[in-house]
Amino acid sequence: MLTTNPFDDDKLREECGIFGVSGASGAAALTALGLHALQHRGQEAAGITSFDGTLFHTHRAMGHVAGNFDRDDVIRGLPGEVACGHVRYSTTGETALRNVQPLYADLSTGGFAIAHNGNISNAMKLRRELVRRGSIFQSTSDTETIIHLVATSNYRTLLDRFIDALKQVEGAYSLIVMTPEGMIACRDPLGIRPLVMGRLDGAVIFASETVALDVCGATFERAVEPGELVIVQGTEIRSIHPFQAVDARPCIFEWVYFSRPDSIAGDQSVYSVRKEIGAQLALEAPVDADLVIPVPDSGVPAAIGYAQASGIPFELGIIRSHYVGRTFIQPGDKVRHLGVKLKHNANRALIRGKKVVLIDDSIVRGTTSLKIVQMMREAGAAEVHMRIASPPTRHSCFYGVDTPERAKLLAAKLDLGGMTDFIHADSLSFVSIEGLYKALNAARGDKPSYCDACFTGDYPTTLTDHDESSTVDQFAMLAERVA
Repeated sequence: MLTTNPFDDDKLREECGIFGVSGASGAAALTALGLHALQHRGQEAAGITSFDGTLFHTHRAMGHVAGNFDRDDVIRGLPGEVACGHVRYSTTGETALRNVQPLYADLSTGGFAIAHNGNISNAMKLRRELVRRGSIFQSTSDTETIIHLVATSNYRTLLDRFIDALKQVEGAYSLIVMTPEGMIACRDPLGIRPLVMGRLDGAVIFASETVALDVCGATFERAVEPGELVIVQGTEIRSIHPFQAVDARPCIFEWVYFSRPDSIAGDQSVYSVRKEIGAQLALEAPVDADLVIPVPDSGVPAAIGYAQASGIPFELGIIRSHYVGRTFIQPGDKVRHLGVKLKHNANRALIRGKKVVLIDDSIVRGTTSLKIVQMMREAGAAEVHMRIASPPTRHSCFYGVDTPERAKLLAAKLDLGGMTDFIHADSLSFVSIEGLYKALNAARGDKPSYCDACFTGDYPTTLTDHDESSTVDQFAMLAERVA
């Protein structure tokens, strides 16, 4: 089996996408529409849970929203005016239906459904403690830890139990929770993962990105604030801030790659920010070239910005096919190699004899960049220069992004010259961390205003599970050396 998406396989995987609606007739159908708009955030599985005032109804499936939630029989099986949904790319837990969200449990307070975007960085430690106290887990997802913390809390009301649970977790979370009493939407105190709120004919809607509001015809009201819990009963809302206030650190990679370019994040157009990153890159890393070529599709806005700032013509030198399935059976190595070109192919007539600047959003393992440079060489490019619209990715993410372990990150292993040689480019440059912040109209001072740990190693929270795992690994290595 070969993935026919070779340029996307070497990307940092989007975390997940969540969507919720309260007070709308046909809430499940609206949720399915919203999940379509968030499909880029998770393409492994999807699920929707609805509440009809008496019973909870859930449908979860592996694969995309289309094909699973565009059937009348499925939507009819999800009645009610309240619903929440989730698209998933697993960052913790195995790829299995039992891990597909929303997760649901019957608690002493009634039904409890939860959809989570992010990653609980002390989930394994909490899980061990809960199992010792008698909890029985039904999934390997870190999200289920929250359910058990709520179930075992000594507080009386469900809201207090939920707050008690959240005060025990570390890491990143944007959550939509459904109970018989109503819906709760919240973000972690640092606001690492995004969540916005909108209205549609009185109904209250929550989504990971504003594009989901646009697609379902809702009006954007505001972002859910870091550390805020928004409690919805029908169409009435109230807000509380139960956590100690801290300086927010939203994930900077939302503007670089994760969010759709037609979304608004942090009151800024994602598309405009990406163009400005490209312009900064042109100022910091100019090159004598004939063409600026984006790596489709995520490199397009930055390439436009680079071309406009440099005066070098922008051209589509790599053509992407949108009609190829994700995988297909390969009978041999020769066909497997040719299969790479099913999804992306060089525009040979344009490239031959030209000095080209390739613009991409990031380099992870470097294997994708190597393929792209090779493609340009085979198409007859005279020179191939690579420009990257983010700083070098040198550190793993522990907040809901499926990052390779650090040893597999190209920038963690090699310096700039080594990376340039590895991808066989004539030159390679990354936008600086200062240039990235400038594109966001911010400055990286003593207290950075974004989570940029994948570039800098400056993690905004403790990393209990990772630190404990590292300690175990160190002891194991020491024991091996002693033996």
